[in-house]
Amino acid sequence: MAKKVLGIGNALVDIMIKIDDEAILKQLQLPKGSMQLVDTLRSGSVDAATKTLNRLMSSGGSAANTIHGLARLGIETAFIGHVGQDETAAFFRQDMINAGINPLLFSSDTASGIAHAFVTADGERTFATCLGAAIELTDTHLEEKLFQGYDYFYIEGYLVQNKALLKRAIEMASKAGLKVAIDLASFNVVEEQRDFLNELLNGKIDIVFANEDESKALTGLAPEAALNSIAERCEIAVVKIGREGSLIKSKGQITHIEPITAKAIDTTGAGDMYASGFLYGISHGLSLAKAGQIGSLLAGNVIEVMGAKMDESRWEKIKSLLPALMA
Repeated sequence: MAKKVLGIGNALVDIMIKIDDEAILKQLQLPKGSMQLVDTLRSGSVDAATKTLNRLMSSGGSAANTIHGLARLGIETAFIGHVGQDETAAFFRQDMINAGINPLLFSSDTASGIAHAFVTADGERTFATCLGAAIELTDTHLEEKLFQGYDYFYIEGYLVQNKALLKRAIEMASKAGLKVAIDLASFNVVEEQRDFLNELLNGKIDIVFANEDESKALTGLAPEAALNSIAERCEIAVVKIGREGSLIKSKGQITHIEPITAKAIDTTGAGDMYASGFLYGISHGLSLAKAGQIGSLLAGNVIEVMGAKMDESRWEKIKSLLPALMA
């Protein structure tokens, strides 16, 4: 029987913006490939500067994307987050319900969080994120009952900005018997919070997901050496290495997962969907190799579309391929 997964993260609505000219990133002072936190005023300026460009709105936030992917695969899920009491919040909540996710959302009068995501011609994305009400989720919102009935607890690394929240969430999840997984989010966030992340990894996290840049920011090492370093401090370590696939290490054994052939349009959500596929695999008791292959399948599909959400026909195609991978 498949396990149940609870996620926690910044409840955001993504506004995806495809750009042919990277000059606008320099104009808005957004380093390509980074995730920059901006205030309401700067977010408004970004919004105004992109009104004439082609834009796509969807519910987002790293952990919410992963939970969405798991729900689309049929896993029972829930998501803890904080929103405002506005149209953006209503959009986010309904999108979760439509996907079959139990939204455990707290709210306030603050405007809901919005992430402007710029996608360049090479498929790389750059975020200007206004956390808004999302950042108002604190350790005081958490109760033990929120964690009851779940098997895995998935955390987005962006929450490391709120140390008290993260510590209490991990403590409660562990006490309730959940396996704790974290995705390291963004290389610049890892650089800023390296000491705290290393503290968390000393026996408090079971599964760690990182890409090449994030693992280097954490350890200062190349992918395989970084994998070895992280794996010494958790049960399962995963380092994603782009076109070369991913590396998984557990109990001293390294598994290399090949990427699937894909035409990258937008890399938004690739890491989030990899985590969805991987957690789906291990929640069904599959080997790490098979779990990694399912992660690769989802990641390879999501980069062929704009944004972190895939349409029904693509999900049906993915689900039709799962039996062979799970055999």
